[in-house]
Amino acid sequence: MEKVLELQGQPRAKAVSSRVDDTLLIRDAQLGNTAAFEQLVRQYDRAVLRLAVHLTGSQEDGQDIFQEAFLRAYINLASFRFECSFYTWIYRIVTNLCLDHLRKRSSRYRDLTTTISSDGEEEQILDRIADQRAGASPERSMASRELRACIVRAMERLSPRERVVFELKHYHGLRLRTVAGILNTSEGTIKNTLFRATHKLRAQLAAVR
Repeated sequence: MEKVLELQGQPRAKAVSSRVDDTLLIRDAQLGNTAAFEQLVRQYDRAVLRLAVHLTGSQEDGQDIFQEAFLRAYINLASFRFECSFYTWIYRIVTNLCLDHLRKRSSRYRDLTTTISSDGEEEQILDRIADQRAGASPERSMASRELRACIVRAMERLSPRERVVFELKHYHGLRLRTVAGILNTSEGTIKNTLFRATHKLRAQLAAVR
């Protein structure tokens, strides 16, 4: 298992387009073929690590959750019943771990790169932040810092579930149906959660627009 958990730093042996079918790999892994499970890890490690780091806001915490997620997948693979894709299953594991982490830590800080525009669309913060290059005025620099602080505070005021739903949709570009599958709930519930998150963010950021 240690070998499996070291694979995220290794180069890919195959391109994404030539991935081995997940079903075959899972069935082989369930029969005790560790090489098959290692191949599953190679196919999803970067996506899972990126998700964990993004949701926790910490490289260190993200790495820890990444390790725990694949360890849990390895331990529980025998109970996998093919009722969803492996992609959905492993994302569900890592997302639940991140939710637990966020609930234990009521606040977190990270360098956000996008936010919500006035019409509810994703927007690059760098497009709105004042120029911070050499020669930029102290007033502009202070304004940009205040804007960034407002965005961080707005994100922190979301519930862990609202934050996760918002980030899965807007930062990772997942469809609402996929998010619903990952969180094991209905698409309607996810829509309502996303609506609440967006409404809260827009209200918090209204004063700085």
